[in-house]
Formats: sequence, C-alpha cells, structure tokens
Amino acid sequence: MKELWLLGDRDVRFMTHRALDAVIAQMPGNIRARWVGTDSREVARSADADGVWVVPGTPYRDNEAVYRAIERARVAGQPFLGTCGGFQYAVVEFARHVAGISDAAHAESEPDALKAVISQLPCSLVGQKRTIAVTPGTRLHRICGAAPFVGFHWCNFGVSPSFVDRLTEHGLVVSARADDAGVEAVELPGHPFYLATLFQPQVGSLDGEPLHPIIAEFVAAI
Repeated sequence: MKELWLLGDRDVRFMTHRALDAVIAQMPGNIRARWVGTDSREVARSADADGVWVVPGTPYRDNEAVYRAIERARVAGQPFLGTCGGFQYAVVEFARHVAGISDAAHAESEPDALKAVISQLPCSLVGQKRTIAVTPGTRLHRICGAAPFVGFHWCNFGVSPSFVDRLTEHGLVVSARADDAGVEAVELPGHPFYLATLFQPQVGSLDGEPLHPIIAEFVAAI
C-alpha cells in the first residue's frame, strides 16, 4: 500500500477541501491517501510518505513545515504535487534554495517583503475560471495535451512577473499560463514527478467527474 499525504489544514467549510475529500474517495486500491495537518507532529516525517500533495488553504497553520516538506520532496525525488497554495509555496521554496533569493517571500504572509516572489494578482480569482494555455514539450503538455482547457481558481496571489526570468534561469520550467493569472503551472525536468498548478484540478470530483489527468498521473508516479 502506497502512502499519499495531502499536506494542509482541512476545513470542510471550503468547497475546495470537500473536493479533496471526494478525490480521496476516488483513489485506486493501492493508494492510502489522507490529510496531514501542517502543525501535526508527523509532518516532520513527510519523507516517509510515497508522495506529497501540498493542497490549498493559505496561510497554513505552520508555513515553515510546509516549506521544509516541499524542499525534501524536491531534493529527494519524492513525487510532489502542489495546487493553489502548494504552487505558491513551491515557487517560494525554489526561489530561496535554488534561485539564490534567500529572502524570497509570499506577500500574503509578508505583505511588506521587498522580494515578494508571490505577489497579489491584478484581480481576484476567487471562484473564477480561466483558460489555461500549456507550454509545448512540458510534462503538463504530455499529461493534458496541447489544447487549452479551463481551470478553476480560488486565489488572490500568483508568481510576480519580475521574478519569472530568475526562476527559469535556475531550472524551474513554466508549463502553463493564463490571462489575469500569469504563470499557471511550474515543473522540474528530471524529477520523477514535480508539478505545481495555480488552478485546482480536484474541483470536478465533487460533481462525480473522474480524477483529473494531473492527479491521475501524480498517483501513477507514486
């Protein structure tokens, strides 16, 4: 049995979290998927999981624990998926530890930061859908195909345009973009599975849709 952690602070008042519960119910029989709170004792053992999905819901109860788990997954080749907040924190972690921006910050938790790699979007995308344009030749392109598709969002923050070049120069690949949101997905070539999206691919599960191809591919990599 493979262990998949949904790292985040579950709150059933959030539709996006209820959708994650629906995804858990759809997992194949060889996958044990479960929530792990960011402030739980076991979060320090994230390396023991077969895969880590950092889910929406920022700020987390323990932001630093999330950054450490993302770093462990990136360095160790542990299958990693980040969505919404998980995407944002993955970008900050990469900026700090790979791109040489040691004081990289998330504007939600550090509104006065000088190097807010994650900054406020031009307009709110809470409850909004946008057309996602995939970058050819990327993992996301292989998973989702070349045709644009619609992604659901529940966010106010995204990658600051002023830092995109610095991130890509150090190896982070931008695999999708969208109007109003800019960078919609990032990935790391050569990693067994490292993909993060600003949009939330789990939402359709509430309506009985099958696992989104991104989630299905992630699970297959575990």
